[in-house]
Amino acid sequence: HIPLPFRKFIAGLLLKVPPPMWNLVYSILTPIIPRTARFSLPDDKLRKFLEILSVESPELMYRSLVSHWKDPEELVINGNEAKIILTDSNKFPLLSDFENKMMYQDMVSYLPDDILTKVDRSAMYVSLETRVPMLDHRVIEFAWQLPLDMKIRNGEGKWLLKQLLYKYVPKSLMDRPKMGFGIPLDSWLRGDLKDWAENLLDENRLKQEGYLNSSLVRRKWNEHLSGKRNWQYHLWDILMFQQWLENQ
Repeated sequence: HIPLPFRKFIAGLLLKVPPPMWNLVYSILTPIIPRTARFSLPDDKLRKFLEILSVESPELMYRSLVSHWKDPEELVINGNEAKIILTDSNKFPLLSDFENKMMYQDMVSYLPDDILTKVDRSAMYVSLETRVPMLDHRVIEFAWQLPLDMKIRNGEGKWLLKQLLYKYVPKSLMDRPKMGFGIPLDSWLRGDLKDWAENLLDENRLKQEGYLNSSLVRRKWNEHLSGKRNWQYHLWDILMFQQWLENQ
């Protein structure tokens, strides 16, 4: 309902606020925020919200939420030649509801390439076999046959699953904020990991390798080190690629 130019103006203005300030404001307001509405990593959540304020379509909103580098073609040399499910409209599913489109894209990208990969690596590192019963093919097939209003109702996600669990699990355990497993990458990169990261992000090295826009990477790195911005996830993506490249 809010005009796009006004949304862009508000987002641009608030994005100039340093992340530590968001955390401070949130900590002050926490006592008056309902328990079910509280969340972890306030600076990260608020930044994501502000970034999607200025998007022009639902598809771009989804891409913004699941991407760190919003314009990968600026980062990767000749990156505009790559076609993935997030950028190639020909790969989008032919589904009527946009919510279902997002669920599908999560299922074929974020789920196997991020969440499940991390679970498998972490578990097998200590010789632990894990199982994900909610991904049993019969559960998935059943879920995809359900109408959307049995998944999302009155702004509440996982509606049908919650109705089932309420029969067996106390609501006090169900109706509470999500608790992630975030680690302080931002401070690690400014501290113990600084020398390691500096070596991998060396400008001459990046230029010689020829894969990434060295000036863009260095700008993010310098802004992070100064505390002006928190680019922890953007930089971690680069560092993992650089470390893989070195090992190979």
